[in-house]
Amino acid sequence: MPRSVNTVASKAKRKKVLKLAKGQFGRRKNVFTVAKNSVEKGLTYAYRDRRTKKRNFRSLWIIRINAGAREYGMSYSVLMGKLAEKNIAINRKTLADLAMNHPDAFKAVLEEAAK
Repeated sequence: MPRSVNTVASKAKRKKVLKLAKGQFGRRKNVFTVAKNSVEKGLTYAYRDRRTKKRNFRSLWIIRINAGAREYGMSYSVLMGKLAEKNIAINRKTLADLAMNHPDAFKAVLEEAAK
C-alpha cells in the first residue's frame, strides 16, 4: 500500500509561515526554510519587546514627572515619597499625563503632596 502524506496540512502550515513573512526582503518572504527562521526570530523579538515596551513607558513617565516636579523645585523621588506618605494613590502614567498636558492640575497635586 502506498504511503499516505497529508499534503493539505503541510501546505497550510507552509502557507501560514509565508503569510507571517509577508513584507520581508529577498528570499525571506518566499522560500519556506528561510522564511521559517525569519518568522521564528521575529516572533521571539515580538514577545520580548512586548515586555520591554512596558519598561520603556515607565521610564518615560518617570522622566516626565521628574521634569514637571523640578519646575516647582521638587525632585521625582521626593514627590513620590510625599505622595505615598499622604496616601495619594495616583499612578505614574496619570501623573506624567498631568505634567505634560495639564500643568495646573499637576501643580495642584504637588501642592497637596507638599502640605
